Amino acid sequence: MRSVIIALNDEIRRLKASGVKTISVSEESLSTLRRLVAAQLAAAAPAAPAVVAPPTPESPPAESRMEVSTLRQPANASPRLLPPPPEVALPAGEKPVRWQALRDQVLNHPVCLAHVRPGKKVVFGVGNLDARIMFVGEAPGAEEELQGEPFVGPAGQLLTKMIKAMGLERSDVYIGNIMNWRPELPLMGDGPQVGNREPTPEEMAFCLPFITAQIDVVSPALIVALGATAARGLLGPHSFRTLGDVRGRWHEYRGRPLRVTYHPSYLLRKEVEGKAASQRAKRTAWEDFLSVMERAVLPITDKQRNYFL
Repeated sequence: MRSVIIALNDEIRRLKASGVKTISVSEESLSTLRRLVAAQLAAAAPAAPAVVAPPTPESPPAESRMEVSTLRQPANASPRLLPPPPEVALPAGEKPVRWQALRDQVLNHPVCLAHVRPGKKVVFGVGNLDARIMFVGEAPGAEEELQGEPFVGPAGQLLTKMIKAMGLERSDVYIGNIMNWRPELPLMGDGPQVGNREPTPEEMAFCLPFITAQIDVVSPALIVALGATAARGLLGPHSFRTLGDVRGRWHEYRGRPLRVTYHPSYLLRKEVEGKAASQRAKRTAWEDFLSVMERAVLPITDKQRNYFL
């Protein structure tokens, strides 16, 4: 049952990404979906089974927009509207003082906390406050919201390997995210969230002042945006159509050079397509990393230049 719902959710996301605004579903299909979900919820919580109201004269017609409200929403599910982006005020002082004040603001911000499920954490950036290179991703995943640190799951492990390939350690750079909480998806019963979704423009706009403040505190020589979502968060939601439109060249964010490259999770997905596809994707990303190394005046060996060839 869960696999069916996940597949359905993935298809809806695919349609949405392709520009589809609504889909038509027959009343028979909706009734079947309601019965399946009601049975799943009843099995997960027998003391309080889900109740599906019968159709009423005010119900939508047989061909109607499909709502995902039949899935149980957590008490702290994303509201339709977020408050205006916060204004971040930091005390005067050295970097550690300002960074700690910013971290305390984010970890205790009521809006951030409202979007974190029980047992999970708000995620804030980590790394060297004097880093010359700052990596910015999109949002925490399952591992990140458990540990409260960005890029600690499989994608984060690959990012760490690529940083090492640059001749650096993870502690030499700074790593943050556009989003400070894991974007929520409806839960199936009382189980954990399955899968991830891209942040909405409203979610990114709300959290943007927090990553901007981190950039101001750390003051890196250059920034690397990992993936299209991070790039849209920094360059603007309508600044490009595909990642290929912006990667492979330098941009600017708040007066600092910005390079856009693939998210490590994309490189992991390419491994499924085979060694050749994986090598091509990794080489393309590595060429971006080589450009970052050159801009940061890092030494580059012949071996490094030939990685993934």
